[in-house]
Amino acid sequence: MNENDTKRLSRLTAILTQLQTKRLLTATELAEKFSISKRTIYRDIKALEQSGVPILTEDGKGYTLMDGYRIPPVMFTESEANALITAEQLVLKNKDASLVKDYTEAISKIKSVLRNNTKDKANLLSNRIISGQNTENERTSSNLSTLQLALTNFNLVKIKYYSPDNNQTTERTVEPFAIYTSQENWLLIALCRLRNDYRAFRLDRIESLLVQNNRFEPHKITFEEYFDICRKKCSVPLT
Repeated sequence: MNENDTKRLSRLTAILTQLQTKRLLTATELAEKFSISKRTIYRDIKALEQSGVPILTEDGKGYTLMDGYRIPPVMFTESEANALITAEQLVLKNKDASLVKDYTEAISKIKSVLRNNTKDKANLLSNRIISGQNTENERTSSNLSTLQLALTNFNLVKIKYYSPDNNQTTERTVEPFAIYTSQENWLLIALCRLRNDYRAFRLDRIESLLVQNNRFEPHKITFEEYFDICRKKCSVPLT
């Protein structure tokens, strides 16, 4: 196999990975990603189809893999494995217990597909990476994973929320919009139906929550537009 064949095989594998990562990809996006022409992308897609990969073409939208099709586990390079191990040490210091649990389980699955040599080096690095944040491993919330699912599935959430400003706990029905972290505190940005406005809820102040089967319409504004609104109000409104 000559150098050009090796490069093309590597690119075909990378295209497959991209198709599995995103639901739809256009020829233009793939061409820009790999710095090649759209004509080359067309040839690569045809080659994948001829090899038995079920790639579907949605007219005017792009390429997608047939639902349910999965490629074998990806082999990570040593640098990619190191990046994941470094991220693991940061996540282990996070204050949300659900994120720590889910990431720990995910990273275990990733380690299982590493080559033995890379796995040994990853385990060595894991013992030599230390994060100075949250040194006591304090956990102040455990709802991040649940709220992420509610956000992506557009489920209403009922919460009991404590506000230290007035020392009161109120019940709210909210529409999850976004999640972000400020220092070590996770915040849920949601449309609060009680206030009929967007509010930021600190996860460590949510005393309980219940995800509803009822769904809400996806929000029309973007995260950037939300922050523009906050800047006009001079601050992020913690409720």
